[in-house]
Amino acid sequence: MYTGLVGDIGGTHARLALVDEEGHIRHPVTFEERHYPSLTEVIGSYLEKTLGRRRPERAVLAVAGPVVDGEIQFTNNSWRASEGEIFVAFEFESVRLINDFAAQALAAPLLPADTLRRIGPDLRGADLAPLVVMGAGTGFGVAGLARSNRGDVEVAGEGGHGAFAPSDDTEMEILRILNQRFGRTSIERILSGPGLHNLYSALAEIRGAAPVLVDEAAVTAAAETGDALANETLDRFCAILGSVAGDLALTFGARGGVFISGGLAPRMADRLAGGSFRSRFEAKGRMSAFMAEIPTTLIQHPYAALVGAARALKRPVASLR
Repeated sequence: MYTGLVGDIGGTHARLALVDEEGHIRHPVTFEERHYPSLTEVIGSYLEKTLGRRRPERAVLAVAGPVVDGEIQFTNNSWRASEGEIFVAFEFESVRLINDFAAQALAAPLLPADTLRRIGPDLRGADLAPLVVMGAGTGFGVAGLARSNRGDVEVAGEGGHGAFAPSDDTEMEILRILNQRFGRTSIERILSGPGLHNLYSALAEIRGAAPVLVDEAAVTAAAETGDALANETLDRFCAILGSVAGDLALTFGARGGVFISGGLAPRMADRLAGGSFRSRFEAKGRMSAFMAEIPTTLIQHPYAALVGAARALKRPVASLR
């Protein structure tokens, strides 16, 4: 028997799964959003394939963007959705939309050790101290988790839209170039899939080279074949990610640890571990000693947001009936 439907709805892919009575995720399926006009179409297709005419009682969907009064306008695609709309369409007893990184924050303390990779020294985070989860994919997501003996509370945010802060002369020049292009350079303009290509094209301009690679996938592929500018781009991406991770650790007081997720970081695991990510993370002036005690961990679990949504499914939720 299945107790609920959970989802991880990003800017490019929608992942749905069922949750059994023991809280385990079952039958995960990934959909390409460009093939569907709406989230309800994706849910309908998934339920038809897995349960037919039956429906689980509840649904918790982790969505990429801010949830306001039970509604979401997705940041990186044209979809809109609401708890009420989904409730009416599928006759669930309750429906809840939560931010996708808030779901990952809920999941972080529960993930098996073999789905995590330590980046930097093998430290133990402070017990019941806040933690933060951040990551680059179609956009850049951020959320915190406040912890206590009474339970955990996720804190959703839109930190990816905070301003990019350069750390050296090259990054000052990157900021100048991207400000000319966008008017304002947010973190997401660099630390995301499209942002990786923005970074590549800015570095090409700085180096006086022609930006021949057409997108982030081409940049990543070129780095694997030894392209110097592509490798510089990925190294700079990891360094900036370290600086941003450190800033977020300070903002959240995340002595419990910083977790890195998203679609891009797992593909750069060795580069993150061997590059300047950790040194940039700790390089916070008078707070460097404080930062040196905070563990940084890469999430390699394929369905972390679904794990968090399943955890949220257990909470009492007011029925929409």
